[in-house]
Amino acid sequence: MAFDVKDLGRSPGSMRTLKEHVPAPGDLGVALIGVQEGSDVELDLRLEAVHEGILVSGTVLTEVTGECGRCLDPLAYDLEVNVQELFFYEGVELSDEEDNEEQRRVEHDVIDLEPVLRDAVVTALPFQPVCREDCQGLCSECGVRLEDEPGHHHEVLDPRWAALADMAKPDRQN
Repeated sequence: MAFDVKDLGRSPGSMRTLKEHVPAPGDLGVALIGVQEGSDVELDLRLEAVHEGILVSGTVLTEVTGECGRCLDPLAYDLEVNVQELFFYEGVELSDEEDNEEQRRVEHDVIDLEPVLRDAVVTALPFQPVCREDCQGLCSECGVRLEDEPGHHHEVLDPRWAALADMAKPDRQN
């Protein structure tokens, strides 16, 4: 996802918009939810030359798929995230407070939007995705879907009390 910014030059104030559909890169998600590799990602960005580099701002729209963390039902919805990142020109000295390795760079008049896209989309994904806020999930004992069986439960006896349970049986003889 590299884009040429040579037309912006090093002229602060020059600007252009970027409206494109690009295929999603791999690893754009977490364990239960994410963007399918190769699916459509809609970029609606503004590239603006500033004194230090190129400021990229705008929105990214994509479809997210995955599964509910409680009941494992499939999930799919559109996700729109805001993006804002400054790509520093080569040769621009950064202050000691700014970590040089963490800053994005304009390299040979090209910016790579893939890391920016990954940071924006992955941090917007839910840590524990659910199909509904009131999803009851699955039974931890047998795996039955609790939504389908509202009164579902298991009789669990503590083994330490098993001897007393035997004494309470009516067919027990003294």
